[in-house]
Amino acid sequence: MITYLTHLACAACDQTYPADEPQHLCTCGGILLAQYDLPRLAREVPRERISARGWNDGLWRYAELLPGVPPERRVTLGEGATPLLAVPQWGMEGQVELWLKDEGLNPTGSFKARGAAVGVTMARQLGATHIALPTAGNAGAAWAAYGARAGLPVIVAMPRDAPAITQHEVQLYGARLHLVDGLISDAGAWVAQGVRSDGWYDASTFKEPYRLEGKKTLGLEIAEQLGWTMPDVILYPTGGGVGLIGLWKAFQELRTLGWVPADQPLPRLVAVQAAGCAPVVRAWEAGADATAFWEGAATIAAGLRVPGPLAGALMLRILRETNGTALAIDDATIHTAMQECARAGLWLSPEGAALLPALRTLIAQDWLHPGERVVLLNTGSGLVYPDLV
Repeated sequence: MITYLTHLACAACDQTYPADEPQHLCTCGGILLAQYDLPRLAREVPRERISARGWNDGLWRYAELLPGVPPERRVTLGEGATPLLAVPQWGMEGQVELWLKDEGLNPTGSFKARGAAVGVTMARQLGATHIALPTAGNAGAAWAAYGARAGLPVIVAMPRDAPAITQHEVQLYGARLHLVDGLISDAGAWVAQGVRSDGWYDASTFKEPYRLEGKKTLGLEIAEQLGWTMPDVILYPTGGGVGLIGLWKAFQELRTLGWVPADQPLPRLVAVQAAGCAPVVRAWEAGADATAFWEGAATIAAGLRVPGPLAGALMLRILRETNGTALAIDDATIHTAMQECARAGLWLSPEGAALLPALRTLIAQDWLHPGERVVLLNTGSGLVYPDLV
């Protein structure tokens, strides 16, 4: 099996690590990013080879830009290949060219399936015997499903008030569920103790490098679906930020490969958070280089209730590098937006629905320019939140 993965590198200090051994965080505490031999890949793999594959392989159609694993060792449930929909219903004609990437159609109903597919594949490849992670809900369901597919035990910790459906999903897939009185940060502390005492493979957000590689395929798909070009702007509902960083990584790699126009700027990335838990927005507005823990985090959008994102500093750096921005939406507005989206035939998660009022705010502020191509990234299905209907 040919692989173009060469090593892992710390996003903070550039220290390198071998990719064929289990790795988690850098010794400096920074997150590790997978690195590929892109010049060799560009010479050996024409873009047309990817396009000729069709979509049946889902995200694994981009195998050359993922860790090299034989096809029979890939853990898949058919994730990826989600639609990019034009959405004229919201009356944006003459203002922006609007598209919606609907990740609610993935297995387990969210884009967490992408990260779980590659994360579980690599955990098994690297010899993990038990996978553990904290979650706000959807990631736990996804990793439990993919762990079951791989035959690996999974331990999931989540807040007691996380969506009931995701709690049931975790148990249905046969994973061990531990509920905490508190937030995802409290669930993370419980998992960290088990990692130390029982040797669990730590699949917490950014504490292994391959969930990000699965999420990266979002950017690869968007570019291909737009005829191997990049959109001008992407609005992303931001909790832990794996997808935001994955989009940035994907477009950088595509530009280095020459698969998208080299003179086209990277998409301006927009971090959209809930007003009741907005550490990235607060840091952005303050001009800070890192996020601070958000006390009393509360929002109906469970995936946005991440009070202390590990990659906060990197997200802020990416927003600056891409000339992006960050803004927060209150729960009442999110709830109304869910209803409006449903009237357009789109039952979006509250995280995804928050993007519509954020978009309108950016248009009103003249931050978006007429005719710009804008993608809203809906991260999950509203079916996970029946109580909000």
